[in-house]
Amino acid sequence: MLTLLEQIDKGTLWRSHGGVHPPELKTLSNKTTISELPLAVKYILPLTQVGDSALLTVKVGDRVLKGQSLTKGTSFAYSPVHAPTSGVISKIQPMPSNHASGIAVLSCVIDADGLDESVEVIAADVAALSNQEILSKIQQAGIAGLGGAAFPTHIKLSPASDIELVIINGIECEPYITSDDRLMREHSDEILSGIAIIQRLLKPKRIIIAIEDNKPEAIEAMQHALNRSELATDSARITAVPTKYPSGGEKQLIQILTGQEVPSGSIPAQLGMLVQNVGTAYAIHDAVVNGQALTRRVVTVTGLNSQTPGNYWVPIGTPVSHLLQQLGFNGNLTQDKVIIGGPMMGHSLPDISAPVLKGTNCVLLPSSEEIAPEQAEKPCIRCGECAAVCPTLLLPQQLFWHAKAEEYDKAASFNLHDCIECGCCSYVCPSDIPLVEYYRIAKSAIRTQTEEKKQADFAKQRFEARVQRLEEEKLAREAKAKEAAERRKTTMSSGDRDAVAEAMARIKAKKAAESQQSETAPSVEDKKAQVAAAIARAKAKKGNTNAQPDDSQTADAAPLTDKKAQVAAAIARAKAKKAAQADSAEVDAKAEVNTEVNTGPVDTAVTDKKAQVAAAIARAKAKKAAQAAKTGDTEQQLNREENKPSADDAKKARIAAAVAKAKAKKQSQGEEPQPSESSAPQTLDTQTSVTQASVTESADDVKKARIAAAVAKAKAKKQSQGEEPQPSESSAPQTLDTQTSVTQTSVTESADDVKKARIAAAVAKAKAKKQSQGAEPQPSDPPVAQSSDVQSSDASLSNTETSVTESVEPALVETKSTQALSAEDAKKARIAAAVAKAKAKKLQQKLQEKE
Repeated sequence: MLTLLEQIDKGTLWRSHGGVHPPELKTLSNKTTISELPLAVKYILPLTQVGDSALLTVKVGDRVLKGQSLTKGTSFAYSPVHAPTSGVISKIQPMPSNHASGIAVLSCVIDADGLDESVEVIAADVAALSNQEILSKIQQAGIAGLGGAAFPTHIKLSPASDIELVIINGIECEPYITSDDRLMREHSDEILSGIAIIQRLLKPKRIIIAIEDNKPEAIEAMQHALNRSELATDSARITAVPTKYPSGGEKQLIQILTGQEVPSGSIPAQLGMLVQNVGTAYAIHDAVVNGQALTRRVVTVTGLNSQTPGNYWVPIGTPVSHLLQQLGFNGNLTQDKVIIGGPMMGHSLPDISAPVLKGTNCVLLPSSEEIAPEQAEKPCIRCGECAAVCPTLLLPQQLFWHAKAEEYDKAASFNLHDCIECGCCSYVCPSDIPLVEYYRIAKSAIRTQTEEKKQADFAKQRFEARVQRLEEEKLAREAKAKEAAERRKTTMSSGDRDAVAEAMARIKAKKAAESQQSETAPSVEDKKAQVAAAIARAKAKKGNTNAQPDDSQTADAAPLTDKKAQVAAAIARAKAKKAAQADSAEVDAKAEVNTEVNTGPVDTAVTDKKAQVAAAIARAKAKKAAQAAKTGDTEQQLNREENKPSADDAKKARIAAAVAKAKAKKQSQGEEPQPSESSAPQTLDTQTSVTQASVTESADDVKKARIAAAVAKAKAKKQSQGEEPQPSESSAPQTLDTQTSVTQTSVTESADDVKKARIAAAVAKAKAKKQSQGAEPQPSDPPVAQSSDVQSSDASLSNTETSVTESVEPALVETKSTQALSAEDAKKARIAAAVAKAKAKKLQQKLQEKE
């Protein structure tokens, strides 16, 4: 079995997959030698041609020389850009690019001065240079792959692994293009000199110069040059390769010459192989031996629309419009295309002001006879021709579907990046689908996504580094503070320690006090109860203004009813509040007993008098109820009250008159001692003294005394002003009946007032019942300890309580017939009745003890 090198020496070739045989059409441009072109007026040099981005070293207005570097950089991938001629920098701005999109890129514009002055060029002896110096010269000359890829050559000549086989690519399989063909014919010795430099750098075991068999003149010229060169004939050889497109592809040429296939995602250097173009070998010789930077290249200008097709030395940065102007253009720029590259892999140029770049090997000017008109894209018929001609064994149909659907991740899973964009699939497609264009768009989108992901990852790394730095700084500060605290602690005296301990104790005590205050603060339920009471008072007040009288009652009865409702509501609220504050009836009784003991003889006398007043009120209520039953209609009394000056004044006067008449009648009947007229002025004073004494007894007695005092004051004021005549004794029963009917009306006016009135009435009724059950005898003679002032105060208090009780008692009778108590109203009524019952029981016990 022969080894690979032995098979190469024998000239063995292998077949590659796929490929097509399009018309060559090379004879249009390969008949003439390479020519020079006149200098252009201006040159456009994109600053992002190859390699990493670099810094611009010139500014607008600077004069530059031919071969002068316009950029500088320090990275290994940096490749400089040189001035193609002498002139002045006129602009540094975005200019149209040599790309299918025509997108503008940052460019440096040089206005040529026509002198074509060059920087000093120093020739070098290659034998005296080290490999690193050779690579540095290649990098500083800005040499890149001139076969079309434009990859920096100094990177390619610095592989990470050993290279056993170097292939010099002279295939040039693209139709129309003949630049390499003419270069090999005319500069074969320079090409072999460049190959010798590559051999010195890489030290391969074999060097193959591959040339397509449709270039016999180039094969012959290169063979003669090889025989004259320093290369040993046993290590270098020229191999003629059968004509087939795209046999000039890097991976395809390796497969033809060695039978090995480069794996997907790999490069030939990983297999110990390296491929360089013949034009690149010439540029290496020119840079290392002659010291010339890459400022020009051979460009094929061909096509039937070109008046002088051929190959020309074109300075890099020359606008394509200058080529058309110098060589002549037969077509119409608005209709005919200008193609950069060949017909298979080239692209249409949208703006002819775009410059020639390092990778531009052809400017094709086809006529309408050479190129088929654009056809509308038709649906894929799944014929499979594209897969049959694909040189990289891909599935173009699958790639097309995913690229069209913008499913770029799925397209990448079908090895989209292995596509060399040769155009064979588009060439054979019967549906005229521009497959290569879809692949180019997909590749561009994937590159954009990859770059965005790279930027995002970089930003994430920066963020994580920042977070880590901040955390380290925080830990350092904490450690520093801890050390400082330890130092202070060691240097602190005993007095300082005591001061710190005291401060900490004060802080803890303050926090404990605050927590205790928060615990003793009013609860939410108490606040809600207060708010509910305020709302009830507001509703009662609004009900006074919004209430409307019934059809069976007059307008004057409404104010009286409202007033009674207010009084009843006030009594109900006071009693409810007292009931909530009292823990139990036994506690209240004990408190009253203690108060009675502490207040002495005067309090005992007042308590006895209050019991007598309560009994008198009960007897008066029973008698007035009997009289009211005999009384018929009360319209006469109401008609007399319509002529009174004010409804509110009339109401108060009627209440005072009714109470006074009822009291006078009781006194005449001998039920209660009659106070003398001389004691009338002393009533208010006596009430005040009695009220003050009762404050110490219980909260209930205080409230009653205040209400009685307020009513007595209002009654005395109204009577003294004479706003209303004193009603006669005979009108007393009618007044009571009127109060009863008015109270009935007020019960039905609002649910809130009715509820409060029912509770107050129930409480009053319970009290009266308990007092009447006491069956206490009416004292015939007042106790000796009672003075005339006390008797007057007792009479005033009796009058006040009788008035209030009489205004509340009828409401209870009518309320029971109007509507039933709700569950909550019944509960409140039961509570109030229980409280009243307990208090009445206490009073009865006190009276029994006194008797």
